[in-house]
Amino acid sequence: MNDELELLREWDADAAPLTGPARDRARHQLLNAMAHADQRTGTGPSRRHALRLAGTAVVATAVTGTAVLIGTDGSGEGGAPGTSTPRVENAAATVLNGAAAWEREQEKEPVAPRDDQFIYSKRIIKETEQKTGKVKTYTDEMWDSVDASKPSLSMELGREMWEEPAGKGGGVWPPRKWSELKKLPQDPEKLISAIISVGGSDDRSISDLDKLNRFEAYWLLGELLKNPVLPQGLRPAAYEALALVPGVKTIPGVKDSAGRTGVGIASTERGSYESKYLIFDPASYEFLGFRDERISASGKKKYIQLSHVVDWGIVDRVKQRP
Repeated sequence: MNDELELLREWDADAAPLTGPARDRARHQLLNAMAHADQRTGTGPSRRHALRLAGTAVVATAVTGTAVLIGTDGSGEGGAPGTSTPRVENAAATVLNGAAAWEREQEKEPVAPRDDQFIYSKRIIKETEQKTGKVKTYTDEMWDSVDASKPSLSMELGREMWEEPAGKGGGVWPPRKWSELKKLPQDPEKLISAIISVGGSDDRSISDLDKLNRFEAYWLLGELLKNPVLPQGLRPAAYEALALVPGVKTIPGVKDSAGRTGVGIASTERGSYESKYLIFDPASYEFLGFRDERISASGKKKYIQLSHVVDWGIVDRVKQRP
């Protein structure tokens, strides 16, 4: 473990920290590289490449091959991270189950994207420097190859970044291919089992999951919900699955990137959970957006990032808009 962390310290030590969405994509590639470690041929991404991605994304890989988010411990209502009173658990479940009900009332069966197409999304990011209060707003666009066989293009705080096609046996989480999304269970408990077992099966009950698995379930479900197009029924199932994950709590009175007051849903299992969370309307339980944080390259500035998706669609090529 120490050797792995030493390698991470050496790689890209002077690089500017990535934004929340960029870290997300790096985590996707890292988790996929580990999931397919036994299947890869020489054409797949190397372990060194996966670890370099991990270093820039503030993700470490233990000797066991499990992704671990590195963060500082925080505390909140009810005690240290990982502890929660039944009242807090019930509050989070109320919001998430309410979000599932709201989604079922709104959703319609979407048009399934073809493997050769791209998923377009436009995201507004409102970034505030914590110390000075200076605010900048960015409009970032993304074109994600559905089957990950073509270069994808995204913007990070106004900067264009290309994602190379996945190698043999590679992919991303969440999957973009409709056939793979359709395979995900819509039973909440089975969905949790499917995503933490990386394509296999996990017979443990949710109450038997350790802290790492609980955080992994929370994070992977959150990533799934960032996908703008999902088969009908999968998004509400993901909300209901989140409601079952132990260690999920509410953070009331938060703001989203449009200035709306909402309630945050965060995991208490790892790190300072109050810095990153999903935001919901406190009355209708409609999903509003995400909150994240980033640190400047110098380490002297902290930025609060609020984001939400304002447009999405299915297109045939990069830089085409719906």
